[in-house]
Amino acid sequence: MSEGDFDALVLAGQRQALGGSVDVRTLPRAAERLADDGPVPLAWRIVGTSDAVGRPALEVALEGRVPLECQRCLRVFSWPVQQRTLLLLARDEAELARLDDIDEHEVLLAAAPLAVRTLVEDELLLTLPYVPRCGDGRCEGAPVDAAPAVARAPTAFAALAGLHPPATKKQKRSN
Repeated sequence: MSEGDFDALVLAGQRQALGGSVDVRTLPRAAERLADDGPVPLAWRIVGTSDAVGRPALEVALEGRVPLECQRCLRVFSWPVQQRTLLLLARDEAELARLDDIDEHEVLLAAAPLAVRTLVEDELLLTLPYVPRCGDGRCEGAPVDAAPAVARAPTAFAALAGLHPPATKKQKRSN
């Protein structure tokens, strides 16, 4: 992975591309979200382009699998990352505010050189679920550290119902 910075407006204007792979463990904010200790390769590609109206943009693509811990069953599962994002580029704060108000795409301030690692990490964090769960919300089993099921004690209302004589068919119809 190129560790350096790049000029996003030049990349977009010349339709250039950058690409590589990074171990997610080396990205500090993303590493905090991982469940396993092993290497986690993530392929990335940043392509200079323009949107449908001709405004400069970057297409950021990420691909890989990230180990997360299911918050329901506490098991580790592999979250697929296949993300493509179009980021419009703003030359200054005024253009950033204007584009942000009129367009549904994300807008990125490109006045200074951008750090590849930071951009890749930001996009990865935006793709990860806020509350990770096994596929489609269905867990593969009970929590690993779950306590055995405890029998419930009868409620006070259940005890009162036992004191009341059972209703006959006539009483049920008149109620």
